[in-house]
Amino acid sequence: MTEREKMLAGKLYDISDPELVALYVRAGRLCKDFNDTYLDEEEKRALLLKKLIPNMGAGSGFRGPIQFDYGVNTYIGKNSFANYNFTVLDCAPVYIGDDVFIGPNVTLAPPIHPLLREERRSRYKEDGTKYDHEYAKPITIKDGCWLASGVTVCGGVTIGKESVIGAGSVVTRDIPDGVFAAGNPCRVIRKLTPQDSVHLKKELF
Repeated sequence: MTEREKMLAGKLYDISDPELVALYVRAGRLCKDFNDTYLDEEEKRALLLKKLIPNMGAGSGFRGPIQFDYGVNTYIGKNSFANYNFTVLDCAPVYIGDDVFIGPNVTLAPPIHPLLREERRSRYKEDGTKYDHEYAKPITIKDGCWLASGVTVCGGVTIGKESVIGAGSVVTRDIPDGVFAAGNPCRVIRKLTPQDSVHLKKELF
């Protein structure tokens, strides 16, 4: 297996592999170029996002700034949106469905480092190249979710359809469909019901 194949398969891989480094550098440049645009430069921003994330559906986009490790390992459906400071460390596949709302300062973090110091420490090859051991697990955010401000989602997690994750939560385990969940670690608070309709909040009208 190539190092890229190992990475995507969730095995220990060499982050200094030339193919991965090239993809990482490319993504970094595209993120920087996107972050340097103005909001009204819509055509330029769309072109940069198409290069960075070729698997992104119509109507989806970001406020920026953004940071992706690779971009090509992220898959986004239609009409999804992420606010300021969206970070995606897509060393494993990241799947974001349709109509997903993502608040500011949200991080999706598939990478996992060894717990033991000796296994986690940086190493050097004979040519002086620095590397370390890591692996990654995929993240899936299904259709219709809302991740509020400051949420962190860890590798291996699936968030079910139409669920809401409260601000500042750290999601370390799967969340079922149609619930409000919050906390560190994130846990289910309750099911969402028709009584949560905004139209029942008379003070808003």
